[in-house]
Amino acid sequence: MPDNDPHVHLVVGFDGSDPANRALDAAVRLLRGRQGGIDVIYVANLPGVDALSFGAVAEMEADFDEIEKDLRVTVAERLNGLGIAWDFQRRQGPIAHELIEAATAVEQAHPGDTTVVVVGSSSHASHRLVGSVAVGLARRCPVPLTIVP
Repeated sequence: MPDNDPHVHLVVGFDGSDPANRALDAAVRLLRGRQGGIDVIYVANLPGVDALSFGAVAEMEADFDEIEKDLRVTVAERLNGLGIAWDFQRRQGPIAHELIEAATAVEQAHPGDTTVVVVGSSSHASHRLVGSVAVGLARRCPVPLTIVP
């Protein structure tokens, strides 16, 4: 008998922080018993690169490469063996924008399926005043959004 239920594709913002780990755990719970997968997105944000020298930008890129490797290992350790399809990718740019772009790409790749962005809420008090990635996503995300406390 064919599976008529739409698949669920979760786009999880991940930077290795406690909120990101909670978001990844929540994504696993949300996907349990459903068909679909998790797209884990690490966004390397280079703020104000115009003012940086070529050497400084190259050094930051090397740091991002190392962070990406570490995060990929962390995600693999958490998700391998759970029977969940997952992918890890690094994107560069403003974090909320890149998560929206990733979700849009997933949605276009899987028409008719459900796409949800999952992020952790910021633990920094200042972000509640000036804004956070979760707040930016809540204002602009074109797909359902889950913000994990």
